[in-house]
Amino acid sequence: MKVIVGLGNPGKEYERTRHNVGWWVVDHLADVWRFDGWKKDGESRVASGTVGGTKVRLIKPLTYMNLSGAVLRPYMRRPFWSAATDLMIAVDEVALPLGRYRFRAKGSAGGHNGLKSIESAVKSQEYSRLRVGIAPDDPARRGVLKDYVLDEFGKREEAVVRELLPTLTTALDVWLKEGIVPVMNRFTGDPQE
Repeated sequence: MKVIVGLGNPGKEYERTRHNVGWWVVDHLADVWRFDGWKKDGESRVASGTVGGTKVRLIKPLTYMNLSGAVLRPYMRRPFWSAATDLMIAVDEVALPLGRYRFRAKGSAGGHNGLKSIESAVKSQEYSRLRVGIAPDDPARRGVLKDYVLDEFGKREEAVVRELLPTLTTALDVWLKEGIVPVMNRFTGDPQE
């Protein structure tokens, strides 16, 4: 089973915030892949289905960002399940400009508390991740990091992120079939793709 976790914070007040881009990704996937509705499962909401013969579970942790890794504990106990090949994390990235994205097979958390929690849960930096850029055009606009990521997108910014979702869905289809390396090679996050 492939597991795609969208990082975000629970609650209506966070739905449109920059920090919830990961949830936007998995919500979009659930719609496009026509999965059954979201169901509560422990400390998360999950949607499950099959894509091209592969079982897939989409997860939105109901913990706050810095405790997101807790939702992976049951998967870590499964025989034959490996975070290195079966896990994808979708997350916001303040170091990437708005409209850009980056797929990676491994790496550091880069200061992101959600990724730190995932890394702690899987006891490795080797898991696939999709970082979606949320940085403003003008760095002076960012201000205090916590306030910036927990603030809502403006309409234009939100539209830029939502325009990425079909491309990200195609990339994640490739990940399910072929793994992370072909995705990194073909989906570079360059706006001219």
